[in-house]
Amino acid sequence: MINHRADHSPDTEPQIADLPLTSISKLAPFSALISSIIFVIYFFIKNYILEGFLLRRMYGSMYTNLSDANRRGFLNHHIAGATKIVILIIGAYPFIAVAMGLKSLYAPYSKGSAVMLGDILVVASQMLIAMYVFELIYRPKVSPISMFHHVGAIMVGQSAIAVSLNLVRQKDADIEFILCCVWGAFDIVSEFLPHTAIILYRVYPSSHKFLRNLFRTAFITTLTGTIFETVVVMYLFGKLWNRWTLAFKIVTPVLHIAFSACQLHGSCIFWKMMKRQQNYIREAAAGEDIGPMEEGRKAEPRAVEALVQ
Repeated sequence: MINHRADHSPDTEPQIADLPLTSISKLAPFSALISSIIFVIYFFIKNYILEGFLLRRMYGSMYTNLSDANRRGFLNHHIAGATKIVILIIGAYPFIAVAMGLKSLYAPYSKGSAVMLGDILVVASQMLIAMYVFELIYRPKVSPISMFHHVGAIMVGQSAIAVSLNLVRQKDADIEFILCCVWGAFDIVSEFLPHTAIILYRVYPSSHKFLRNLFRTAFITTLTGTIFETVVVMYLFGKLWNRWTLAFKIVTPVLHIAFSACQLHGSCIFWKMMKRQQNYIREAAAGEDIGPMEEGRKAEPRAVEALVQ
């Protein structure tokens, strides 16, 4: 196995710099097939489970009374949230083991398993990419910031896998893939709560104290997640500066700015929604007529729909 990084000291570079140079996974050439299978699964889940009976049975008239646009957004939150939970369950161990330099991409997922850590990470990346494509196609309106974020994530994720198929010309494709996994990990962890928050907003629209605390928590987690993500990504990017190709040196900061702008956009909306809930609580305590509150609540879903990142 080739290892052109063996002469680098682990004291000066992250552990992933000393991983042996290998292809990402034996599944890398079949990433398009994996994505296609995931799209088919999404189709069956959307048509025959969520739209078929589950959402109506779970939420009743709250779901059926939504407009078509809001119903699509509500369903999309369930698809996105469930996808991120599955990715977190299957991908947490491979990501931590590989990113920390504890194991290689070709280490078995479990003792005696034919499935490798890299195989799981490729499948997980395709699930996340398919989720973004599904949202771009299914939702009637996507904000420009979210569109830029999703398109960028799709292109850079697929490109990292594609370039790994030619290790002679792209000698750091595995590190590029791991950096993409770092982006994806932060997206899954810090952006899971927004999906849950919007679902709960639909279910409990009059529980203002609960929603205020929920939106405050979502604001804090998305903001701190963005800051921590920037520190980690820029640390890895700077420490491995001499390893990146010129294209990746240019694309990485641009994509990270787009990702961070999208996440900060969501944080700002959560802050505004939290302040609005505080106003509802203040007006109710003062004994004011709830009529204006209801009018304000009718205008709020448009801002809520912009939160999916």
